[in-house]
Amino acid sequence: MSSIDRPLCVDLDGSLSRVDTLHESLLGLIKQGPSAWWKLPRLLGEGKAAFKAGVTRLAPVRAQTLPFNTELLAWLQDEKQRGRRLVLVTASDQSTADAVANHLQLFDEVMASDGRINLSREAKRDALNARFGAGGYDYVGNSDHDLPIWQDCAEAVVVGPQAMRRQAEAVSRVGRHFAPRQAGLRTWIRAMRVHQWVKNLLIFVSPLLAHNLNEPAILLATCLAFLSFCFCASSVYITNDLLDLESDRRHPSKCRRPFAAGVLPADRGLMLAAGLLGLSLLLGALVNTYFLLALAAYFACTLAYSLYLKRFALIDVMMLAGLYAMRVIAGNCAALIWPSFWLLAFSIFLFLSLGIVKRYTELRDVVLAGKPGAAGRGYYPEDVATLQGLGMAAGYAAVVVMALYVNSTKSGELYDRPEALWLLCPIMLFWISRVWLLAGRGHMHEDPIVFALRDRISWALVVLLGAGMALSI
Repeated sequence: MSSIDRPLCVDLDGSLSRVDTLHESLLGLIKQGPSAWWKLPRLLGEGKAAFKAGVTRLAPVRAQTLPFNTELLAWLQDEKQRGRRLVLVTASDQSTADAVANHLQLFDEVMASDGRINLSREAKRDALNARFGAGGYDYVGNSDHDLPIWQDCAEAVVVGPQAMRRQAEAVSRVGRHFAPRQAGLRTWIRAMRVHQWVKNLLIFVSPLLAHNLNEPAILLATCLAFLSFCFCASSVYITNDLLDLESDRRHPSKCRRPFAAGVLPADRGLMLAAGLLGLSLLLGALVNTYFLLALAAYFACTLAYSLYLKRFALIDVMMLAGLYAMRVIAGNCAALIWPSFWLLAFSIFLFLSLGIVKRYTELRDVVLAGKPGAAGRGYYPEDVATLQGLGMAAGYAAVVVMALYVNSTKSGELYDRPEALWLLCPIMLFWISRVWLLAGRGHMHEDPIVFALRDRISWALVVLLGAGMALSI
């Protein structure tokens, strides 16, 4: 029998799709909040097949947004045009398999777990042998779970690294091999968004402005607090990406993020997020109790933002501003310094402006792409002008707060020449105006922090700000 006469049976999770659809459904269920979590223990007690059926029913996977293996998919389409019979056979629940088959319009038959039988390993092999006979089909798989099936099929098609191909060759004849791009250290660093750690330099602001960062104990505590916040922030970024997979995949640029693109597996992402959070808490405990409480509050707020609050217009940008301000407060706690009213007021307005820039840029991009609004957010196309006005007003309010501080008696207590601080006001006015000018032209990165890191003019302005601060001391 030639290969064209043999049905080609295709695995879904990790083969046709770059992700595990059960993991996707579980993340969707987690995102629904505590009201859905209590159902998981009951589902676990009903067996694996029933668990998959229950989770998929509560949080169905959208086949339209799944990241498929494009190289394999193109080959399957060619085989289909040659007249070959294609069968989707997967351990995923029947509803997920049917959704994928309906979306791709490629398969002649679908075999999947049905709530009673978990169609995996030997159960999948037995089902295929009963349907087509041992040696009467070819099989596309990606893991050692597929070894029993490759052993009984006519020809194996391997999706995975060379090591997986060698395992398949030990038990079967390998016809084709699709080697997906492997995730290296750089990919994991990208998922952790290490470049975003620059935001945590805000922890140094309070002790720096209080002129006591030169004290060894305070410097050590602040450095530990910085590292603690960095690990906590990366844990939050990973968790947020995992909970936001669907909307990220519909976004023109966020769809390239490692988890959204299926380059990194969700289960390992969750383990890394948990490990980073544990390390963060350990370092936080070495600082002091006040900082540890501030860190816990920051994590709780970010979790609330990721699970719920980011869906609501204006509340989301106010939360973003608050999370920036919490970094400043965490620096106060690490150095045991009482928070400054002036610094907090300035921070809230400045970070509110930057948070609105982020949302404005995202909304402007999706509107230009012809979409009805920002996926997973509460904004509509007509909100673009309103966001622009609110963001510019918040940025200018921050400069007004700075000017009032320079003219206050408080500045005279800390600086020998407080009048030199006036240099900071026009510099900040120029930078904020430039940020919004570029945003309006569509030249702003969706994250203003990333923009500032890559912008030479912003770096030059930072040097001028530092010079103004130095002249005032």
